Amino acid sequence: MAIPEEIINEIKYRNDIESVMAPYIDLKRRGKNLVGLCPFHNEKTPSFTVYPENGSFYCFGCGVGGDVFSFVRQIENLDYIDAVKLLAERSGVTIPQDGYDDSMQKLKNTIYEINRETARFYHTYLMSPDGKWALDYLTGRGLSIDTIKHFGLGAAPDSWDSLIKHLKGLGYSIADMIQANVVGKSQRGTYYDRFRKRVMYPIINIRGKVIGFSGRAMPGEDKMGGKYVNTSDTPVYKKSENLFGMNFAKNHCDEQIILVEGNMDVITLHQAGFENAVAALGTSFTDDQAKLLSRYTKEIVLIMDSDAAGQKAARRAGEILQNTGLEIRVVVLPDGKDPDEYIKKQGAARFRALLDGAVSEIEYKLLTAVEGIDTSSSDGKLQYLSRAAVIIAESSDVMTRDLYIGKLSDKYGVSRTALESKINDIRKQKFKQREKREFDEILHPKFSKTDVNPEKRMYPAAVAAEETVIAILLQHPDFYETACERLKPHDMISVINRRIYKSLCECIAAGRHPDLSYFGEMLNQAEMGYLASLANSEKGDKNALIVLKDSIKVILDEGVRIKSSDTKNMSVDDWANNLQKIIDAKKKGK
Repeated sequence: MAIPEEIINEIKYRNDIESVMAPYIDLKRRGKNLVGLCPFHNEKTPSFTVYPENGSFYCFGCGVGGDVFSFVRQIENLDYIDAVKLLAERSGVTIPQDGYDDSMQKLKNTIYEINRETARFYHTYLMSPDGKWALDYLTGRGLSIDTIKHFGLGAAPDSWDSLIKHLKGLGYSIADMIQANVVGKSQRGTYYDRFRKRVMYPIINIRGKVIGFSGRAMPGEDKMGGKYVNTSDTPVYKKSENLFGMNFAKNHCDEQIILVEGNMDVITLHQAGFENAVAALGTSFTDDQAKLLSRYTKEIVLIMDSDAAGQKAARRAGEILQNTGLEIRVVVLPDGKDPDEYIKKQGAARFRALLDGAVSEIEYKLLTAVEGIDTSSSDGKLQYLSRAAVIIAESSDVMTRDLYIGKLSDKYGVSRTALESKINDIRKQKFKQREKREFDEILHPKFSKTDVNPEKRMYPAAVAAEETVIAILLQHPDFYETACERLKPHDMISVINRRIYKSLCECIAAGRHPDLSYFGEMLNQAEMGYLASLANSEKGDKNALIVLKDSIKVILDEGVRIKSSDTKNMSVDDWANNLQKIIDAKKKGK
């Protein structure tokens, strides 16, 4: 491991997993373990299990798992080294600077520093006489000085190198400025400030660190470079994983988060007292942003711009959020094209009333489905009801379907029976389509990068046996010699299990106890969840040594079968000779 074993063990010893999780999860004891609602996906029945005995956790709902470092890494959106450092600082453990390669971490720290100093530079310029043009713009849009300071807003001078000179004066290199994406390099090889004559919105992560910027051009001056210029992805910033305003909203969103489209919408709402508002960052709403929201709240209220693009964005966000299990409601603004303008025209009280009257997502879809249809004609009514039937059929809740069937049948003068029959036909059709997809998936499995072990679908018996071997060795490392004599790492059929087994053998051979922290830097978050599920499985509870030997035999036999099946295009004689070679090699332990 990069960080010395004794340091990792000391940090774990001083950071009991239950106490680390306490601020994030309400855990209840169930036997010798603890359970609670998973903070990484929305659920009503607890499936998040903590195992104090070995300092690990696993969620049976979403598959996340690992040790205390894995938890901090996921909940705070950090990399492994950052998670270790955070827990070290929390418990007063000093990590020696020698003995591990921390070049990437040093680069990240430098970028954080450059971003912080850049944000200060922009804010200082905004509040100076030279920045009056930008301050007048912000105050003209109704922002108070306190709000401007609260969000750390700033302005980039109309200069090609003022920021470069400032950061050089603080000792930062051009190379690091480029890595932070605050400086660019021209085709001629010259360097320039990336943001010029723009109002600057610093983007701050949930830990309070400046990770990037969004720069808005002055009205009428957005022809060169566009209305907004945003920080590109850097080692500390991924726009698809962050939300503007989340650093403040996370403290005010237990019950509800308001999702809007723009930075100014967020700022205006916060100033008006709605401190649970956030916005996506110069990109369409993403699955990662949805997962982030699901950690902090129970309900999302979607408020997008009232133009066609805004309505489309709302529908897209709703589709993504459906997978989180969060309650979704939608506000359709009657006045103004966005929340910023509506608040200014109608005030906070009227906006609060709109929030209280937010409609469910299904009701929003039914409202917008009527667009472009003349429902005063019979053909128009049938066209709309056909659209509405598809929308209602999407709901899995029978009471919800019954409610809207009743509403539409009354409003449009059709019988409940006819509308209900239409909806049931759609649901049956979708069910058959889903069955066909699932059946096709079994016959022709499709693998994705998100599958932790996609080979399990192709070789279920072999991979199940591999998992048993790994689980038993994690729980009974004293069986290592038995396993090592019979099974070599290259005998493992699936790639991830081969990698885990090799490291597991090396760990035990070196005299170390194979706890999950040994694998923390080697495995990604999904793989750590996979390993945590094996570490806490019941595969090695009874007759572990016998089960281990049987599992090894299955792996070796399956290996022979799989390799022999790859020779189906050989002649009979060549196939027989090849199979004999494989069998002979197995007997010799090769």
